Amino acid sequence: MKWFELALVVLTFATGLVWMLDRLFFARRRAQRAGLLEPKEPIVVDYARAFFPVLFVVLVLRSFVAEPFRIPSSSMMPTLLIGDFILVNKFSYGIRLPVTNRKVIGIGEPQRGDVVVFRPPHHPDQDWIKRVVGLPGDVVAYRDNTVYVNGEPFAYGPPRPYQGVGRGRDMTGAELIEETMPGRTHQILETRRPGGFDPGEGEWRVPEGEYFVMGDNRDRSDDSRFWGTLPESQLRGKAFLVWMNLDSTAPGWVDWSRIGSGIP
Repeated sequence: MKWFELALVVLTFATGLVWMLDRLFFARRRAQRAGLLEPKEPIVVDYARAFFPVLFVVLVLRSFVAEPFRIPSSSMMPTLLIGDFILVNKFSYGIRLPVTNRKVIGIGEPQRGDVVVFRPPHHPDQDWIKRVVGLPGDVVAYRDNTVYVNGEPFAYGPPRPYQGVGRGRDMTGAELIEETMPGRTHQILETRRPGGFDPGEGEWRVPEGEYFVMGDNRDRSDDSRFWGTLPESQLRGKAFLVWMNLDSTAPGWVDWSRIGSGIP
C-alpha cells in the first residue's frame, strides 16, 4: 500500500531529523543550563530517539530486502490461495527507491515463469501478482486455452479434477493442469465456462522494457490479455515464499500446511 510506504518514509525522516538536530544543537545547551543536575530530555526527542532506529530498520528491510504482501483474490490459484501472506524479494530486479519505485541500481531482469508483484498501469495504487509469460520482444498468443510464445505452444499435462480448499473451495471441479514453459513447470486452473465468457484470446507483441503477465487461474484473472503489457517500471519484486495463511474456514483461522511453502 503506497500510503503506508509514504507514512513510513515520512516518520523515519522526521524522527531522525529531530534526534539529529537535538544532538547537534540542543542537547549541549540543556546540559549547560542544568549544571550538576541531570538534564531533562523533551518528550518529543525521547520518542524520536526510541523510534528512529526501529523505523529505519523496517524501512530498509521493507524497501530493499523483502516486503510482505497479502493475496486477496483467486487469480493465482492453485499456486497461491486466498489468504496467503507472501514475501517478495525487493532486489531481484534492482534496487528501487521507496514510494517512487524508481530503479537506481540494476541487478537482474524477470525470467519467464517468475511470479511478480507489480502496480498495474490502470491501478497504480494497488499491488497485483501474476506470472511472467512473455519477455521483451516476444510474440505471445492465447488460443483454445493454450499459450504460444514466438509460435511455440507450452506443453500441458492431462487435466485432473481440482478440490478447492478454504475460501477457494468454489473452484472445486475446475481442471488442474500442469503447464510447462521453457525452463519452468507449474500448475494452472481452467474452468471452461460456457457461453458469454471472454477468454482473452489474441496475439500480442511485447515491447522492449515490458512484460506479458498472466494469472495461473486462467479463467478468473484480470491480466495482460485484457489490459496490455506491464512496464518494467511498475515491478515491485519477485514472490518467493508463503510465510502465513489466514483462512476463516480453517481451525484456528490458520492453514499451517501453507506456511513455509516456496512459490514455483
